[in-house]
Amino acid sequence: MTTAFIDTIIHGDCLAVLPRLATGSVDFALTDPPYIATYRPSKNNSGQSVRNNDNAAWLEESFAQMYRVLKPDACAISFYGWPKIALFATAWRHAGFRTGGHIVFRKPYASQSAYVQYRHESAYLLLKGKPQLPEKPLPDVLDWTYTGNKMHPTQKSVHVLMPLIEAFTRTGDLVLDPFAGSGSTCIAAAQLGRRTIGIEIDEAHHRTASRRLAAHAAKAGIPATPAGIGGGLEILHQR
Repeated sequence: MTTAFIDTIIHGDCLAVLPRLATGSVDFALTDPPYIATYRPSKNNSGQSVRNNDNAAWLEESFAQMYRVLKPDACAISFYGWPKIALFATAWRHAGFRTGGHIVFRKPYASQSAYVQYRHESAYLLLKGKPQLPEKPLPDVLDWTYTGNKMHPTQKSVHVLMPLIEAFTRTGDLVLDPFAGSGSTCIAAAQLGRRTIGIEIDEAHHRTASRRLAAHAAKAGIPATPAGIGGGLEILHQR
């Protein structure tokens, strides 16, 4: 069943889609899930919103499914919101993941100020089994590139994600993002010659991600099919 979804942004709830992927079929997962925080839209993103950002009902099962579909001895990287790290860490542990590293992305600006200025983003490297060490280990502090959040309220730069994919995958590997948003993970994977599967529950964001992936395919001269790049296979929502 996994083969039908490859090089596609799937419109659906990842809790409905992930069970349809074969166990042990994915080489690497890179995702930026909702941070479980009350998100305030800004003028930069035209009032766009993030689905399920106000609850954690999806958290444990989504990572349990990610763990299942990963191959033995594989890695995943998940961004997270630091105020909810206890929830994320519990979900990762219950799924079976071990932590293999912590990556901080330093920002040249403050995205918010309270007791301190918020000048970084964070992600954990998660391990299933005993993955092989990368040939060129990444530094655990990297520079951030700001997208302006024009396509998605928490849009990640393709340039930020590409080194993560390159370090933990090889050409032709399958990269999964169950919370695809505007599709940056899938674009980064495709640009590096990896196969990809994205899942996005929000219809508007799914359209954006599909258009971006289809545009990459056209530029690269890759023929798109109904089940191929940007195909946007419809999956019934279960929430």
